[in-house]
Amino acid sequence: MKIAIVKYNAGNIQSVSYALNRLGIEPIITNDPDKLYKADKIIFPGVGEASSAMAYLRAHGLDKILTTLTQPFLGICFGMQLMCKHSEEGNVDCLGIFDVQVKRFPSSKEFKIPHMGWNTIQNHKGTLLTNIPEQSFVYFVHSYYAELNEHTTTTCNYILPYSAGIEKDNFFAFQFHPEKSGEIGAKILENFIKL
Repeated sequence: MKIAIVKYNAGNIQSVSYALNRLGIEPIITNDPDKLYKADKIIFPGVGEASSAMAYLRAHGLDKILTTLTQPFLGICFGMQLMCKHSEEGNVDCLGIFDVQVKRFPSSKEFKIPHMGWNTIQNHKGTLLTNIPEQSFVYFVHSYYAELNEHTTTTCNYILPYSAGIEKDNFFAFQFHPEKSGEIGAKILENFIKL
C-alpha cells in the first residue's frame, strides 16, 4: 500500500512519518502530482501559518490537485484548517473542501492560547472513530479552530465547543495530532490505513 504525505512548507511531516513507520508503513513524502494521484491514501499534516501555506500550495498547483483527489485523504491539525473554506489566520481563503470557517479562539482569562496538551473528544460519529471510546484523550496544539458544522464527527470543548474532527466523502480531518496521541491516535491511523 502506498501512502503519500503531502510535502509543503509546513512542519510536522516527520512525526507523522514515524507514526506510520510504527504501524509498518513506509510513506512517500512528495508534492509530485503524479505520485499523489497514484497513492492509495493521502495524509495532509501540518504546523504553520495559513496565508503563507496557501500561497505555497497555489504557487505549486497543489490547491487544485488536493481538492480533486478521490482516494482516502486525511488532514491533521493545520492540514484540517487548510481544508476548510476560510481562515481568520492571515484572513485567507483555503482549499474549501469543507464549507467551514476557521476562527481564532476568543481571548480568555481562564484559558491559555494556544490550546496545547491533552484534552478529551466526544460525540463521535464517522468512519475513523470506530472503536474509539467517548472522552478519549488526544493531543492538541492550536490557536484556531473549525466551527461546529454538518460534517463534524467529534467535538472538543476548550473555551467553546468546536470541531475536533470532520468528514465528507473521501476527505477526513482531525484538529488533534493522532501521531502524538498514543494508543488512541495509533488506532485512528490504523482505521484510516484499513479504509
